[in-house]
Amino acid sequence: MKGKPFIKWVGGKGQLLSQLDELLPSSFASIPNITYIEPFVGGGAMLFYMLQTYPNIQRVIINDLNQPLITCYQIIRDRPQELISELSRIQTIYLPLSEPQRKEFYLEIRSKFNTRRLDDVSMSALLIFLNRTCFNGLYRENRSGHFNVPFGKYTSPTICDEVTIMEDSRLLQKTEILCGDYQQTRQYIQGNTFFYFDPPYRPLNTTSSFNDYTKKKFNDEEQKRLKDFCDEINNARCNFMLSNSACQDGFFEKLYQGYDIQRVLASRSINANPDKRGKLTELLIRNYNNVI
Repeated sequence: MKGKPFIKWVGGKGQLLSQLDELLPSSFASIPNITYIEPFVGGGAMLFYMLQTYPNIQRVIINDLNQPLITCYQIIRDRPQELISELSRIQTIYLPLSEPQRKEFYLEIRSKFNTRRLDDVSMSALLIFLNRTCFNGLYRENRSGHFNVPFGKYTSPTICDEVTIMEDSRLLQKTEILCGDYQQTRQYIQGNTFFYFDPPYRPLNTTSSFNDYTKKKFNDEEQKRLKDFCDEINNARCNFMLSNSACQDGFFEKLYQGYDIQRVLASRSINANPDKRGKLTELLIRNYNNVI
């Protein structure tokens, strides 16, 4: 059994992993004692892949601004059996219900989750439940910081995935988990340090905007602030790879002028309009050309 994301996340990198791997530094597997840092961990597809593929990674730092998500990572690392017990209890209640009853139960759980007054295990279980049963399995917050995704009509969702939780817990044992602004990760630079950035994507156009992972918007000024941080990483002689959208106005080509920019094709299925789902071009920006 392989570790994999325990939660569905918009922009998840699961189907891009082979392309991302090919664009790592060519000598990555032979570099000793790598420190691997993900300042925007999200669903963790790249994280779990790297942990299972490269045993030379000796230290791992992950960070995200989304507090419920980070709490869930901490609970899976430290208290997986308690989480499994609570998810199993919820699953036993939920699955026998009719669709109208499920919707009512879902809305009750969503309201309870938004109080933010529960213990960490309960909050993590509710987050996973909502993710598995909400519309399109996405996470979105309104300006008040409340999760506001509507009910999803899934026939038999897997609410308690015990095998994945236990395997992810094993993989996360050597991972340091932070919550806050991504710039705090600079203090963990040591020796051979590699950063993978997967920030909220810049919208392709005004109608395709989705970066509401938290109540704080990640606008163009934030993209520019991130570029300045990447310059810091580059000046510290660390390697980084960054994913983002291939905007038609050439925003990132101008912003990251002088860095290596590659294009990859990614499937995107989270869209209310089925006609807008499918293959999209994404950018991979690096401060190296497959040589460390």
